[in-house]
Amino acid sequence: MQIEKEIKLSLTLEETNQILDALGSQPFSKVFALIGKIQQQAASQLNSTVQEEQ
Repeated sequence: MQIEKEIKLSLTLEETNQILDALGSQPFSKVFALIGKIQQQAASQLNSTVQEEQ
């Protein structure tokens, strides 16, 4: 059994959108879960940043 290791990346919003654009040109069945995971984590971070600013 192989254990998946997680890594943390630090990207700008523009860089993240570039990655999502590139993934968007791939077959949906291969990338939809990854796109969802990126969007979920980005939304969570952006929401916490907005709340901290208020």
